[in-house]
Amino acid sequence: MPPRYNRVTQPLVRENGELRPASWDEALDRAAAGFRRTFDAGAETGLFSCSKTTNELNFAAQKFSRVALRSNNIDSCNRT
Repeated sequence: MPPRYNRVTQPLVRENGELRPASWDEALDRAAAGFRRTFDAGAETGLFSCSKTTNELNFAAQKFSRVALRSNNIDSCNRT
């Protein structure tokens, strides 16, 4: 019999230091609000991609970084 894994089956949000179940809409709204606070504070963002994925996924990652995150800070592990 395979081992049991305690997998997360729904979004969780932290409230008063505790995780609680939330709807997808609430979780995504909180994530978007976090990005908004980061951008409003003038903080830099970046993205790290994997060299073992496809060229198409790496292209999508760099597009996301440049367009959505407004950052040219993207790197991958293919130089190691």
